[in-house]
Amino acid sequence: MKVWPLRLRRALTKLCLVALWATASACSSQNGGASPGTTGGATATAGARNAGLSGSAGASAIGGQADTAGAVENGGSPTAGYAGVPASGGRGGDISAGGEGTGIAGRGGAAGASQGGTSGSGSSSGTGLPDPGSEGDGDSMVGPSYTNQSELSDRGNAKGKSFQFTMKIADSVIFDGKDSTVAVNKVNTTRAINVYIPKLYKDGDPAPVLIIQDGPGEIGQVSNALDNLTTSQDAKRKLPPFVVVAVQNGGNDSIGSERGLEYDTLSDRYARFIEQEVLPAVQANAQVKAAYPNLKFTKEASGRASLGCSSGGAAAFSMGWFRPDLFSRIIGYSTTLVAQQDPKAAEAKMYPLGAWEYHSSKEIIKNDSTGKEKQLRIFINVNQNDLGSTEAESTHHNWLMANVRTAAALKAKGFHYKFMQGMGVGHCDGKVQSATLADALVWVWRGYEPSGN
Repeated sequence: MKVWPLRLRRALTKLCLVALWATASACSSQNGGASPGTTGGATATAGARNAGLSGSAGASAIGGQADTAGAVENGGSPTAGYAGVPASGGRGGDISAGGEGTGIAGRGGAAGASQGGTSGSGSSSGTGLPDPGSEGDGDSMVGPSYTNQSELSDRGNAKGKSFQFTMKIADSVIFDGKDSTVAVNKVNTTRAINVYIPKLYKDGDPAPVLIIQDGPGEIGQVSNALDNLTTSQDAKRKLPPFVVVAVQNGGNDSIGSERGLEYDTLSDRYARFIEQEVLPAVQANAQVKAAYPNLKFTKEASGRASLGCSSGGAAAFSMGWFRPDLFSRIIGYSTTLVAQQDPKAAEAKMYPLGAWEYHSSKEIIKNDSTGKEKQLRIFINVNQNDLGSTEAESTHHNWLMANVRTAAALKAKGFHYKFMQGMGVGHCDGKVQSATLADALVWVWRGYEPSGN
């Protein structure tokens, strides 16, 4: 038997140990062992997400689904990441070739895919929202008598500037009116965009922003609230100087309509539409640019909110749920958390009952494992005589039941949520909004601090 020199034997022993360690590490990574900075384990080098299901049109993940166009190519990403994080250019959560991530909600950079996967401009919400405490959280009722909140009216305070322009629907990449689920006669040719920039906004600062569905919608009341509450001396009754962008829907309502496609589909499509098309259009508009040549919107999700009623409220909810890296503060009135999604939509394969799945059936909220309770503040309202309030559960079209269950699911999961039931009134009743919207705005923006990004 050949005897090896002592020094050579020691070297060979070290090499064997290194090889064994590398093999074990690779197995751990393939099976979900957490790499430094990830929330649920790094993926394999080919970029497939660990435990990730295939989704369509960039649907966000409950535990890490990846869509077909957005899988990471160089080194993978966290299992709890959002669908379709691009291969390069991303920051704040993407995993580089070394296999380490920096946050829960990595958002894509300039190299992001368009319709197939999520994309963005290169920042993320990362560690979630600051926690301002539980003041104002929980369940409450209002009515049956209602008093308009004075902050929603014109008190004569200094005003900002208003703008209005249109976008051609056929020019959109994401919602061009040609989706196979939409009837031709249920699509508008243009959509109006209304913008309000408050007096206290300083051109060049990264502006917080509130998106309103079904624009112009509540932009008048919200503009008055900004005029009155950005200058408030009461620190607990104060709003930051956010820009308001009210976006008209694409046309008509319900299943088979452009509005239904935009608002009732469970995916990140509408959030991407706002991020990739509407906000850049606001910045590029000639009138806006003449008054605010350096206008820019914050990239921090904590500085982005969304407001809507009915399906517009469902859109606001899904914007936050599927893209908490883009929108984190949600207000929904008479929120359509029911089975209103078109069954022909690609997303219906994963969520056959549409927004009903948030609280029932698949129980999306209950089963979330991505830490959304740390990333979102959610205000929802439903009214005593709301749509379907006497309908059986089997219809999946009882707004009262849907919102009560959603509030319960949010509470059980530990969200900062505020649920308000309006007594004696029906769907999207203006008396409820006029009596509560100032409170909702103040509550949903609690804890916001500008970051300079």
